[in-house]
Amino acid sequence: MANYGGEAAGYYNNTQQQGHYNNGQADGSYAPPQYPPPQSDPKGPPPSYDEVFAIPKPKWNDVWAGLLFLATCAGFVVVSGISIQGYAATRRENSGDLNGQLNTFSLTTHTIYLFLWVLITAIVLSYAYMWLARKFTKQFIWLTGILNIVFGFVTAIYMLSRRYYSGGIVFLLFSVFMVIAFLSWRKRIPFSVLMLQTAMDVAKRHGHVYLVSAVGGLLGAAFAAWYSVTLVAVYVKYEPSPNNPACRQGAGSCGSGKVIGLIVFITFAAYWISEWLKNTIHTTIAGVYGSWYFNSRNYPTKVTRGALRRSLTYSFGSISLGSLVVAIINFFRQLASVAQSQAASQGDILGTILFCIVGCLIAILDWAVQFLNRYAFAHIALYGKAYIPAAKDTWRMIKDRGIDALINECLIGPVLGMGGTFVGYACALLAYVYMVFTDPAYNAGGGFTPVVVAFAFLIGLQICNVFTTPISSGVDTIFVAAAWDPEVMIRDHPDLYHRMVQVYPHVQQAIHA
Repeated sequence: MANYGGEAAGYYNNTQQQGHYNNGQADGSYAPPQYPPPQSDPKGPPPSYDEVFAIPKPKWNDVWAGLLFLATCAGFVVVSGISIQGYAATRRENSGDLNGQLNTFSLTTHTIYLFLWVLITAIVLSYAYMWLARKFTKQFIWLTGILNIVFGFVTAIYMLSRRYYSGGIVFLLFSVFMVIAFLSWRKRIPFSVLMLQTAMDVAKRHGHVYLVSAVGGLLGAAFAAWYSVTLVAVYVKYEPSPNNPACRQGAGSCGSGKVIGLIVFITFAAYWISEWLKNTIHTTIAGVYGSWYFNSRNYPTKVTRGALRRSLTYSFGSISLGSLVVAIINFFRQLASVAQSQAASQGDILGTILFCIVGCLIAILDWAVQFLNRYAFAHIALYGKAYIPAAKDTWRMIKDRGIDALINECLIGPVLGMGGTFVGYACALLAYVYMVFTDPAYNAGGGFTPVVVAFAFLIGLQICNVFTTPISSGVDTIFVAAAWDPEVMIRDHPDLYHRMVQVYPHVQQAIHA
């Protein structure tokens, strides 16, 4: 049996020899991760990332999930290609003046222009949000809460004034919830500001954190543009109507069931692909912060490149599996949101309340899974374990170390979630105003408004989440690394430790648990 040295190693050796106790029952299945390597000699040449976090017997984990992800991507490409071909063959019917178009039965080129403006808005606001985090770190949390709440109420009031009650009620409920949540968070803001400042300081000195954020955000925006065009093309190609010439073009016939099925598939695929992109960024950045935590005296070389290579090879299947779980939950959450909007537009109060409750329950489940995923992926980044063992080991270690108290005290995750929601609000409001004032022929009865607004919100939310992932990744990795070896925090980062004690004295019990 392998034995490791150091304070944290004693914890691992004890759990390995005695078994992990759960409700009084020994559980011998607990497998401790490889102990972090000792600090390299500050006077010697810096090691590489692969040397610091070496995997003794590297293997490709969760291969089935990676293959399923690639198959889903291939399916998205096929559906997109066929649909866009049908759209291109009938572009005359889908172009021209808004109310002079021959297409009065489904989304048209007009909707593509709308989603283009949504994408531009999401990119600009996400870049601005990251800029605020860098320039006004101390005020960042307050600015996020205030902007989110104000913009949510503005959106709700405007929609209600236009008698679009379904959307207005949804945004009003979200805004009220945000007010209650933010008021309850006030005492936790100082500790959260400290952790945010630490993450931003490391990002400025080490790795390519902001470059990864920018490239990832642009890739997310490019995919959102592709998805937007595909969404419109599916409606144009397969919406059943005697006036739809696309039904006679290319492969496949028209049908309402086919439209619903294809929209369901491409939306689920879009969730999974965007989650995979976000988690790949997270895993890459976790390598940067893990290297800083364990080797701050002799920071390794090729950290970003090494962490990205591991994410795209040995950990590709694990990231795909974790992203799949979140994609399924978010997909059902989106369905509940659309169903709630449609029920409200039809005056079905009972249905609106029912779907609102379902959406809240799914949101709680989403929060729980996202919470676990963040720390599991940090574990995967440094030690290359499979998804499920990494999730189990990380959660047990965090609970046994007492770091869960620090995690619960930190607001960075919820705050960045509010920032993403703010960008989603802005995109949804833009889509609604655009639909109202342009009044396209296909939306004469307002039937497409809930669908377009919901997808605009989704695009804005996901793009902002991709941009802000590096910030949350830094904080999450610091917590996980502190759980692995809290002695490193005290020995190599004394200034951070003492500042944490000042703003949150309980950290002394948590770190030494």
